Amino acid sequence: MNFNKATVIGGGSFGTVVANILADNDIQTVQWLRDPAIADAINQQNLNPKYLPGTELNPELSASTDLDAVIEDADVIFVSVPSRSVRDVVSTFAAKLKPHQALVSTTKGIEQENFLLMSQVLSDLCPDNPVGVLSGPNLAKEIARRELAATVIASKNSDLRRNVQSGLSCSYFRVYASDDLYGVELSGALKNIYAIVSGFVAALGMGENSRSMIITRSLAEMSRFAVALGANPLTFLGLAGVGDLVVTCSSPLSRNYRVGFAIGEGKTLDEAIESLGEVAEGVNTLRYVRAKAAELDIYMPLVMGAYEVLFNGADPRLIAQGLMSGEHASDVEFALPRSEI
Repeated sequence: MNFNKATVIGGGSFGTVVANILADNDIQTVQWLRDPAIADAINQQNLNPKYLPGTELNPELSASTDLDAVIEDADVIFVSVPSRSVRDVVSTFAAKLKPHQALVSTTKGIEQENFLLMSQVLSDLCPDNPVGVLSGPNLAKEIARRELAATVIASKNSDLRRNVQSGLSCSYFRVYASDDLYGVELSGALKNIYAIVSGFVAALGMGENSRSMIITRSLAEMSRFAVALGANPLTFLGLAGVGDLVVTCSSPLSRNYRVGFAIGEGKTLDEAIESLGEVAEGVNTLRYVRAKAAELDIYMPLVMGAYEVLFNGADPRLIAQGLMSGEHASDVEFALPRSEI
């Protein structure tokens, strides 16, 4: 299963970065977009002016608005559309796929119905195709500038892992492998919630001690939730877990951080999203995770507090204050016997 031809479904910043690296690595790559103006700009000017302005793309990268045409001969299809669109988009071509064609999600979100991660949506729609997930501390604008970065390809299929590593690795982008598909993907979805919380903290001018506490307790909360759903907590100590969490909670390039920062400055959620101009997956993920945590009785004070801030107008300061009186007092969640926690 060597990848000679690749398709990237989606015209956003990260999808464009992935497509450009593939083209740089001499893989015949086409990018599918809904917007014909952006497709024309990629084909004629080697630019994505909306999502990566100023970044010159590989001239061999092509773009199309014809979905059927771009998936027909692709060895691998990277799905890089917002989570709310994944099922609709993939269902339009799922029946036309051949068994050897692999699907790799780069979308860090959750489908509300049945609490499905994107790999589960892909497997549901395409049960005969290999499925993988790409996730890590991957701020697209930095990668576009060829700043050093790394990511994780997770899949149960070893050939898929190997070929994605080969197809995307280059002098500035390193690809590591994992077989914990669920843990890697859940890490990528959950960290967006805590990036919003970190944005609150930064906007309110809290100190570095407060920010460090929020990030560390976020990691504990993520792993607690993941273990309750069957993931391996050790996955959260890697790039897809703590690596992605730190960068997303620290950088103004993070869309979710910027939403939280805007709300911390006093904007409403609608105003924050409008000013962003892009999808912040953490907003919807927060809704779904809060509901699942309540259903399973999982202690998640940051999730519960963030929900109150975003949707019920609570004061963001209450989130940090709530941690000071919470019921859990162990530092590393899974280091002590359960009877001592």
